Amino acid sequence: MTQLSVNAPAIQWYPGHIAKAERALNANLAKVDLVIEVRDARIPLATSHPRLQRWIGNKQHLLVINRVDMIPAPVRQAWTAWFRAQEQTCWWCDAKVGTGVKQLQQAAIRAGEALNARRAGRGMKPRPVRALMLGFPNVGKSALINRLVRQKVVDSARRAGVTRSLRWVRLGQDLDLLDAPGVLPPRLDDQQAALRLALCDDIGQAAYDNEAAALAFVALLAGLEQLPAAGVPHGLLERRYGLAVQNSVQDVRNLEAPAFQPDADAWLAAAAERHTSGDSLRMATKLLDDFRCGRLGAIALELP
Repeated sequence: MTQLSVNAPAIQWYPGHIAKAERALNANLAKVDLVIEVRDARIPLATSHPRLQRWIGNKQHLLVINRVDMIPAPVRQAWTAWFRAQEQTCWWCDAKVGTGVKQLQQAAIRAGEALNARRAGRGMKPRPVRALMLGFPNVGKSALINRLVRQKVVDSARRAGVTRSLRWVRLGQDLDLLDAPGVLPPRLDDQQAALRLALCDDIGQAAYDNEAAALAFVALLAGLEQLPAAGVPHGLLERRYGLAVQNSVQDVRNLEAPAFQPDADAWLAAAAERHTSGDSLRMATKLLDDFRCGRLGAIALELP
């Protein structure tokens, strides 16, 4: 995995409803046959939960990578090959418009058919497969369930913390889905990963400062410009906001310092003067919202 050097703000978030939901999740795991794990296509590693393998155990596992529309197509192909090398098949989806949802449903039903074949071999009657929909906050689990059921049966919004309790949803005669709130580790030790969660809005906004996150994002984009596969064209911020990111003053004695060090503070201040009447917090929020809504284009914050 390519490492991106950024000064990440300290980000931690483990609200009471997540701790409560995780206790309920552990109590329901014995009833589940299949774990459908949903990740964010922009950050498929940062949205991998460290306790996942414990929850899966010997159950079947389907890896869903949502928001495929928000990354360049070559990045999708590279991640597919990367996961295949890890002996993992991934199912790409865009729950917003339904891309890939039918294929995911068919994969879950096939898992149920295998389950019922084993049940029949033991003289047991067939039943719907019980699948747990699991993932970080705001990666699109509820939107995916609504697409699978073809109606709005669970609340869905592009922010973390909408789903707060576990709920079973019937999908025809073949599949029962357990919708769980987004789950996070109690402590985020990898602050680069935590920053990516914040930038993608896959963690509660109480966890971070918008201005600090925006400053880190400006620096991150400068690094991603050097990686063509990430989808960040040269001069993206200048074209979007009319202001180029300048080089900061460097210590010439430090020969190991990178040739270009973006002056994120100066850029945000100048952008605020130009677009938000000098309000740097509003400008920071605007920048983050533009990225999250795709107005900056398809950008991958992680590459295999």
